[in-house]
Amino acid sequence: MSSTGLPPPTPVNAVMLQAFEWYVPADQKHWKRLAKVLPGLSDLGVSSIWLPPACKASSPQGNGYDIYDLYDLGEFDQKGSRPTKWGPKEDLIALRDRAKDLSVGLYLDVVLNHKAGADHTERCKVVEVNPDDRTQIITDPYEIDAWFGFDFPGRGDQYSKLKYHWYHFSGTDYNNENGKKAIYFVDGKNWSSSVDTTEKGNFDYLMFADVDFSHPEVQEDVKNWGVWITRELNLSGMRFDAARHFSENFLREFIHHLDEQVPRNWFFVGEWWQDSEENMQKYLDMMDHKFSLFDTPLFYNFCETSVNVKSDLRQLFDKTLVRSNPIEAVTVVGNHDTQFGQASYMKMEGWFKPLAYAIILFRIDGYPCVFYGDLFGIKNPDNEEPPACDGKIPVMLAARKFYSYGEQNDYWDEPNCVGWVRKGTHDKSYGLAVVMSNADAGTKRMNVGSEHAGEVWTDVLGWEQGQVVIDDEGWGNFTCPGVSCAIWVNKDAPRRDGLGDFDADIYKE
Repeated sequence: MSSTGLPPPTPVNAVMLQAFEWYVPADQKHWKRLAKVLPGLSDLGVSSIWLPPACKASSPQGNGYDIYDLYDLGEFDQKGSRPTKWGPKEDLIALRDRAKDLSVGLYLDVVLNHKAGADHTERCKVVEVNPDDRTQIITDPYEIDAWFGFDFPGRGDQYSKLKYHWYHFSGTDYNNENGKKAIYFVDGKNWSSSVDTTEKGNFDYLMFADVDFSHPEVQEDVKNWGVWITRELNLSGMRFDAARHFSENFLREFIHHLDEQVPRNWFFVGEWWQDSEENMQKYLDMMDHKFSLFDTPLFYNFCETSVNVKSDLRQLFDKTLVRSNPIEAVTVVGNHDTQFGQASYMKMEGWFKPLAYAIILFRIDGYPCVFYGDLFGIKNPDNEEPPACDGKIPVMLAARKFYSYGEQNDYWDEPNCVGWVRKGTHDKSYGLAVVMSNADAGTKRMNVGSEHAGEVWTDVLGWEQGQVVIDDEGWGNFTCPGVSCAIWVNKDAPRRDGLGDFDADIYKE
């Protein structure tokens, strides 16, 4: 209780937006687009945005996962351009300032596992390893020309004096001398022992020039960079790319150093793209539970349910992170890796996406992350897609912000029609009821609380017509269309139609 004797205010629901998709045009205007739409996103309840890799890529078209220079945020003329694909540094700083004004947190996509686009090759001794089991050496040592020389001529010594050479790396996949592709392991080195070993013997090597985090110069440089970029961009969190592939021991040290030097209420999440809740739990244990992971098992369950007609909806949470560890689970319906044409692409039928978003946005567990491609559409020239859910994600976001609070009661008693209610709190009292079906139209008799007696509720999505009158004991018969969902709220509650200050046409000049 507060000093007034009243319960403390109910915190507003948090929600993250992944603020890019793979095929965003390489027009160097993305930071400006995000700054323009940020007030509308904040109004809908987006509390943090996950920025794409902002550091200089190996080409002007690179998304940043082909990372060249950690310390170049679109400030220096390197790799064919001063700006990155996303824009120049000054636009990024303007976005930073806009986010601060709106109290929207910024999470940066951090790519530490490898470097790409070296400035020159270096002669070094390697051995080849079995690509399917990197612990097996299959050749004697010999020399190759490897792309290991990083001089950063455009930046010089500004922000960091370290130049990267062959001894700062543990492996590569290309011999420039003869054009041969293989997994080359630098002779005398060791793959990191604190990486995923459930695939390929040791999954330290992923792509490009694999950074060796046992080297003290690398450790110092990357730790210093973490503090520098946090202060530069006023970050409140980080998303670590390829977390399965680089040293977990170093990552723990990196986070500890960052927390010491820039103490704040940090949020860290890792990409661990594997359908194993058990392995994910082991990783979180090793990270001392100062970390979160994207719930890939839940995503896979979504995909499988969408393509298997009349699957049992009650099994959606089987073997998921959000069921076993809801505090450290980030729930997703898709991201840049799962898009059509990408390595982790998984088909999710469009009809199921509203159900999936209802699950991550209106249930009490997990930290939901909305995908830019679903909110704004996808610009893949080979498979352009409009916004998902018939453009209703803004409405769902607003419903989460205003109504989805309080006690949650489940009505998961049928395989093809399930529902739940959120009863509201003392100061966010409207409440909400969700019904979904993957078969015929469904009805769930659910109790939203006697405090709502006499209220008339309607579907904020507008997909289910009619009204539900709450009886004296708080019960109502809530319906949904077939293979769809409905989100029921008191019709007199303040409504948002998803428009107002929010403009879904983000590419409009």
